[in-house]
Amino acid sequence: MSAREMRSEEEERWAAVVARDRSRESAFVYGVLSTGVYCRPGCSSRLPKRENVRFYDSTAAAAADGLRACKRCLPDGRDARAVEGTIRRLCRYMEARLQSHPEDALQLADLAARAQLSPAHLQRTFRAVVGVSPKQYVDGLRMERFKRSLQGGESNVTDAIFDAGYGSISRVYERAETQMGMTPMEFREGGAGVAVTYAAFETAMGLALVGATDRGLCFLQFGESEAELVERLREQYPRAVIAAMEPRSSAGFAGWIAALNGYLEGRAPDLRLPVHVRATAFQRMVWEYLQRMPAGTTQSYREVAEALGRPTAARAVARACASNVVALAIPCHRVVRGTGEVSGYRWGVERKRRLLEMERGNVAGRTDA
Repeated sequence: MSAREMRSEEEERWAAVVARDRSRESAFVYGVLSTGVYCRPGCSSRLPKRENVRFYDSTAAAAADGLRACKRCLPDGRDARAVEGTIRRLCRYMEARLQSHPEDALQLADLAARAQLSPAHLQRTFRAVVGVSPKQYVDGLRMERFKRSLQGGESNVTDAIFDAGYGSISRVYERAETQMGMTPMEFREGGAGVAVTYAAFETAMGLALVGATDRGLCFLQFGESEAELVERLREQYPRAVIAAMEPRSSAGFAGWIAALNGYLEGRAPDLRLPVHVRATAFQRMVWEYLQRMPAGTTQSYREVAEALGRPTAARAVARACASNVVALAIPCHRVVRGTGEVSGYRWGVERKRRLLEMERGNVAGRTDA
């Protein structure tokens, strides 16, 4: 192979690494010389600097060069399916255990013993497979049980708290903001009393409307007119106190809009904004996973479901994406069909395509710099 052909092949392989292209995982692995680790092209770890990357035709070649296998993507194939199976069975055990014994603490050491892994290994592997820690998974299950009790109308807030296995009233109120987006009583009453302010503004992707509470964004959508978007906001929060606000009247609000425009115009590599939305435990799991996906990458609904330890939940992942009311801040545009086809975006397939092209261009620009 000539030097030119070698350079062309390396450029092609680097593009596959940048795109997290899982279809190339049988073709090569790449080593990161600064960390001493080698990975599959589809590995979800932080993108390394190009100058620190070396490509290998096989795992044996990478190992012979003194590199060790990545513990996230398991490029040496060390029982990857068996490990995922162990974690999925552990998830089913946790669900069944909390169903029959909601007060059970499910300590990490006990879960590790059941999975026949060390606590540290379980913590790391569980997060890699499911997307959250064992403790966060338990918290999500308990919060989901609590919300079902409230929604059913059969329990008052205090009874629902203890029925879900919480040891004190204060504990559930501490978790309510991050896991429900509202306090328990607000949730039970359909958001009554929650104050939402909004502002419409033009972006590189069209007219958008941002709605926010004092704790973060609760609405970010694109549309044809401000009236249409305000109507959608009221449908989403029918019992909230909703009022227009000029962006300049709030430094925080103006900062969010500046960040959005910077991202949409390609001046910012990614978007990190506070989000304050209602969610089930599964929706929250999906949305948090999407927020951790690097800009410029895509995964299929099935791949997301598998990463969450729910391999048969591809349709549920699709529903969670369709339920997202905070575009961009929860980047559901990064989920595509298994064929790679760009489709299924509530704000338009063409807008989704443009967002992905913009992100990939930004990533390519940063790696070339």
